Amino acid sequence: MTLQQLRYVIQTAQSGSFHTAAQKLFISQPSLSKSIGELEKEMGISIFGRSNRGVTLTEDGTKFLSYARQVMEQAELLEQQYKHNAPLRRVFAISSQHYAFVVNAFVSLVREYGKTQYEFSLRESRTYDIIEDVRTRRSELGILYLSQFNKDVILRIIQNHELRFVPLFIARPHVFVSRKNPLVGKSSVTLEDLLPYPRLTYEQGIHNAFYFSEELHSVEFSPKSIVVTDRATLFNLLIGLDGYTISSGILSSDLNGDEIVSIPLESSERMEIGYLYEACHPISSISMRYITLLQDYISSYYSDNF
Repeated sequence: MTLQQLRYVIQTAQSGSFHTAAQKLFISQPSLSKSIGELEKEMGISIFGRSNRGVTLTEDGTKFLSYARQVMEQAELLEQQYKHNAPLRRVFAISSQHYAFVVNAFVSLVREYGKTQYEFSLRESRTYDIIEDVRTRRSELGILYLSQFNKDVILRIIQNHELRFVPLFIARPHVFVSRKNPLVGKSSVTLEDLLPYPRLTYEQGIHNAFYFSEELHSVEFSPKSIVVTDRATLFNLLIGLDGYTISSGILSSDLNGDEIVSIPLESSERMEIGYLYEACHPISSISMRYITLLQDYISSYYSDNF
């Protein structure tokens, strides 16, 4: 087994086909297929399942990819530390549901490392994909919420994947609406108050069971419903259509301006927001620093607004 073979596996998994991976690696497809085939023979496993539509990771391949990424990350750190006295490149990746406070903490982290080399990734993603990102080590941390409704299902999936959930804080549900929405000025709103307005939710792909919904009360009837894929679109529709979405209530005027307003929602539900990580691997120092920045931002917001 060589580092080159591990690079080949990682690129093929990202590309979804030998043809595309070979192009990105600047080698021929037969050479790539042969090298990965030899690695599979040496390891005694099938890393990829082959079909006319491309390649997909097998169960053994998913585990192998997780370890391959760790090895490559460590190899890169060694090269950066000792080869030509190159400065250390910081690597950090996080996957999250659509929360402004996650972005705020990420901005603070980038500013701290702004004078050094780094490679950071922030993915605002679907609930199931967040869990998969952490399981396959595409991201070291994942941010999502648990509620009375989804807790048993989500925790079972997390535990089955040998991940761990650590709570950060508990948020009372709020609705985000445009500053011009007729509901603005009310001290709180009910689900009945929201019926005349379009409900905006985040699309969850093929894993669209209510348990994976990013919004509380997803099973409640709404006569007007719009599904979106990103936060910018959702906020634009809040303003343009007098829509609403249910979330934690934490807004950032620095990042989102002052056109969106948060109103408490009368509900017995609570959002237990926390982070995921791989239980069998220690959290890196840079991830720990991010968690600290996240906790600091949340603490300052709650002290100022609640």
